[in-house]
Amino acid sequence: MKAFRLDDLEAERAANDGAYLQFLRERNMSVGLYALDAGDSDPQQPHRQDEVYFVVSGRGSITVGTETTQVARGSVVYVPAGTVHKFHHITEDLRVLVVFSPPES
Repeated sequence: MKAFRLDDLEAERAANDGAYLQFLRERNMSVGLYALDAGDSDPQQPHRQDEVYFVVSGRGSITVGTETTQVARGSVVYVPAGTVHKFHHITEDLRVLVVFSPPES
């Protein structure tokens, strides 16, 4: 079993001065913690993998392709591989679990 605590992951991510911390990588998927603070811009480019975002905390919006929705704690968003997407209008620090399938390269 592999088990993780969100507080520990956030501390590790912050200590490494990065917005993204991959903490699990398996044959068919990878999982990471993505952090964007209020007012930040999201530098993402489309990925070659399908993604699922689960918002752990914070508030903002996400645009996937031509569709935009507001996100907050408990929101789940699916992004198909190759689709342009960005978080924006971040009003509260966002912490998001990201699942890539297959694993992010």
